[in-house]
Amino acid sequence: MKNIKFLFVLFIALFAPLFLFAKIQTGAAQIDKYISLLKNKKVAIVANQTTEINGVSLIDTLLHYNITFHSIFSPEHGFRGTADAGESVKDGKDRKTGIPVVSLYGNNRKPQAHQLEGVDIMIFDLQDVGARFYTYISTLEYVMEACAEQNIPLLILDRPNPMGHVIDGPVLDPKFRSFVGMQAIPILHGLTVGEYARMLVGEKWLKTKKELNLTIIPLTNYTHDTPYHLPISPSPNLKNMAAIYLYTSTCFFEGTPISLGRGTQHPFQMFGHPSFKNMPYKFVPNSLPGARKPPLQNQTCYGRFITDDVEEAYLLTKDGINLAYIIEAYQAYPKKQEFFTSFFNLLAGTDALQNQIKKGWSQQLIKKSWEEDLNAYKKIREKYLLYP
Repeated sequence: MKNIKFLFVLFIALFAPLFLFAKIQTGAAQIDKYISLLKNKKVAIVANQTTEINGVSLIDTLLHYNITFHSIFSPEHGFRGTADAGESVKDGKDRKTGIPVVSLYGNNRKPQAHQLEGVDIMIFDLQDVGARFYTYISTLEYVMEACAEQNIPLLILDRPNPMGHVIDGPVLDPKFRSFVGMQAIPILHGLTVGEYARMLVGEKWLKTKKELNLTIIPLTNYTHDTPYHLPISPSPNLKNMAAIYLYTSTCFFEGTPISLGRGTQHPFQMFGHPSFKNMPYKFVPNSLPGARKPPLQNQTCYGRFITDDVEEAYLLTKDGINLAYIIEAYQAYPKKQEFFTSFFNLLAGTDALQNQIKKGWSQQLIKKSWEEDLNAYKKIREKYLLYP
């Protein structure tokens, strides 16, 4: 009996780490689970630079399997992920493969019927960052509607949510619906793209009465608490994991006159303005690839550099959105009546946050005001989870 116990303990010691730290497999990496759906079909794909397996484009990989591509649909920032935020991207052809590329940003955010003629199946494979105002899930919603309307099956290859461990922020008020917030979910929604697609269908949020033929290839070895460092930048100004963790805390500056560091090497990791001369950090936004006309270009800004350390950025945001930066900037800004632009409410998904900051509410009090809506959302979310 003692020998059996010893062998059991030895087995756990030797092999438990393999189970505990097994590598996450993305949906895309599990080719054997979906390749049969693509054989002898004309395939369209929603893709960008994050659509990859171990550094190799999924499109190149599938071409090796003799899959025929009808077209590539690209989201905000374009197929190669180099366009500025908000910049319109023209249609064209991929230089490497010759496959037609159709932009889903600008005036054409939803695939049109004529663009889908001849498509047998659509793939959606984009690396999201788990924020409501990160527009890849808005593109997802439009693609789902278009596929349902044209009776085209949709295959979603799921990827991890690097902020999947936390749910936080105001739930969107439908009055503030826009491309940076289309549904009544919090800013940090705690879902993968696959789970969010299930929610869109299950809650009947798609604006079509036609049923969608949806297949999701789930991740393996993933939970919402599993740390995940993105292997490639998802957009030009989210250059590293520190920026990704800080993103939902500093993105609010997009709706103010304050610079969040676009035009520097550390966007979303700082904030500043020429009027903040009493603050310790100094930087000058310049025109750079992915930030050609940054706010406050060529002006000396004073403010705060938050961190370039990934672990520190994680700890600063492990409980969700950190409102300390936007509150401090508002209090320091000399022309308070000009601090908030209309875009701020679209990012927040409500006008309540702006009003609370103006009234001097503390971060703790503001977050408490979100609790009831967040608890209601969490009950909805539970129905659509693919992962613990």
